[in-house]
Amino acid sequence: MAEDETEGVAKLPPDARLGSLEERLEKAQQVEAAKIRKRQPDPAGRISQALFGHLIGAPFGGGLIGWGLDSLFGTFPVMFLLMLFFGFGVGVRNVMRFSKTPPGPGPGPGS
Repeated sequence: MAEDETEGVAKLPPDARLGSLEERLEKAQQVEAAKIRKRQPDPAGRISQALFGHLIGAPFGGGLIGWGLDSLFGTFPVMFLLMLFFGFGVGVRNVMRFSKTPPGPGPGPGS
């Protein structure tokens, strides 16, 4: 029954607005794809930020903990310097461990 109804209907000509819409949509998709390519982070920059974060964050954290322990126990430079050097050692160890791991597809370093 549905076949009988479609046989008598003539096909309509293609609409010019539809063609224009498809062209504009394709241009917009190309512009969006170009923006996405530009937004991709540089892997070398991400690695260098992680390395500097380890080399600066670990000694800073160790020094902060040492300062807190020194103010708690009243032995100012001893624990501060000890934890500062310990933090530096931890930072260097993390950088060495980070440099030995092959780059993976994961979002973070060492993944």
